[in-house]
Amino acid sequence: MNPTARSPWSNETKGLLLGLLGVTIFALTPSMTRLAVGPAEAPQLSPLFAAVGRAALAGLLSGVYLLATRAPWPSGRRQWLMLLGAAVCVVFGFPWCLGVALREVDSTHAAVVTGLLPMGTSVIAALAFRQRPAWSFWCCAGLGFSLVVAFALHKGGGWRAADGFLLLSVLSASVGYVIGARLAMQWRAEHVICWILVVSLPLTLPLAGLSFPEGPVRQSAWGAFLYVSLFSAWIGFFPWYRGLALGGTVRVSQVQLVQPFLSMLFAVPLLGEALHLDTVVFALLVIATVLVGKRLPTGVAARK
Repeated sequence: MNPTARSPWSNETKGLLLGLLGVTIFALTPSMTRLAVGPAEAPQLSPLFAAVGRAALAGLLSGVYLLATRAPWPSGRRQWLMLLGAAVCVVFGFPWCLGVALREVDSTHAAVVTGLLPMGTSVIAALAFRQRPAWSFWCCAGLGFSLVVAFALHKGGGWRAADGFLLLSVLSASVGYVIGARLAMQWRAEHVICWILVVSLPLTLPLAGLSFPEGPVRQSAWGAFLYVSLFSAWIGFFPWYRGLALGGTVRVSQVQLVQPFLSMLFAVPLLGEALHLDTVVFALLVIATVLVGKRLPTGVAARK
């Protein structure tokens, strides 16, 4: 084989494929989290334990991985602060808010609201990189948010606390994705999520011990907890962060458009949830606003 021959796969194509793999892994997170915490009438693991317990287990495995791969230590105050910021978002904020919400709503409901995640990532990226998006971009973001509020009011008969927690989970994940993507430009993608989890261990380990369930828990809940620990909190970020770094955050984050539909499809066999027409329609409308918004200019430098 000619060593100078070019790979038929461009970095953008590799990034999109890796991003799709990560999104497929993450699409199972709502269903698995719902199985882990259980509904309000039959609770299983507490949302706190589901959040910090999964991070503690993944953090211990991450420490082993960092040692085995001789990963470099973070250098400088800025990298440490970025790691801590990402940890607050993806280790604590997102899983805890999602777990609290899924006690009250089903995972297909959550899939529609979290369909705002690609737009949220774009908005946070625009603010973080001090860009001045076109007014039409902000209109799309506002329309998408309005559709989510309308959906919550339509399905729940009014705004519920669970919907607020779902929006907070979107905000947390969006910020964490942007920070992680920036770090993945400096380190191997696998090392980024591992360091995020390791720096969280001083909090996640004792909190996991304090919130460990005292009563009996179904085997299905423990199985779901194992999935979110190994895949949602750890392995899924390997292809996701690398995909963002290879193909570009704005471009690759578009594959998140398929995540709500994958989440809804997974919920049918796993949880026995019904897939209603109005839920699909709202999901399509939300994704349409995200898709249009991502095609609008967002790279204009902000004025100083």
